Amino acid sequence: MAEAATTTGPGFLSPAGVEIAFLLVGLATLGAALVTVTTKQLVHAALWLVVALGGIAVEYLLLTAEFIAWVQVLIYLGSVVVLLLFGLMLTKAPIGRSPDADSGNRWIALGVAVVAAVSLVWVVVDAFRTTWIDLDGPAQGSTKVSGEILFQHWVLPFEALSVLLLAALIGAIVLSRRNEPTDATDASDKGQR
Repeated sequence: MAEAATTTGPGFLSPAGVEIAFLLVGLATLGAALVTVTTKQLVHAALWLVVALGGIAVEYLLLTAEFIAWVQVLIYLGSVVVLLLFGLMLTKAPIGRSPDADSGNRWIALGVAVVAAVSLVWVVVDAFRTTWIDLDGPAQGSTKVSGEILFQHWVLPFEALSVLLLAALIGAIVLSRRNEPTDATDASDKGQR
């Protein structure tokens, strides 16, 4: 009886089960992403974006990259989507259907999206076609391995990205400030009325 427990292996899903779960979650994520970009209601698009980003986090969990999955949940689901929803609520963005959101260039946008997707898939397949994962080595998604790769090989792009995000944040603050008239202008406007 003890031998039967040791032969089942460490995982609760067989490799075929993990692959099937990965495929099903990937299809659900793709469907949520398609609904995100095709819906005409901005709040619904933001909520479907939550589903798509959550599906990506589940995919990372299935790939045993737990650290990356939780970063996905904390950064994208916890920050970006909440920021997007607050931006929609605090601005005068239309909540329901918006005829201004449709420019009529759907076929051109679809063509550009298909070309970009095919190019991206081709580049990724070409770059990793001879790469093999060492299943006996350390887990590639662990915190230690991710930190070593990030801070040994990718320090400069990581810092450049942080400066770029800071510049975008400063630009958003500058653009969102209202040009309020000075006190002298207010006084002259009130006197003219």
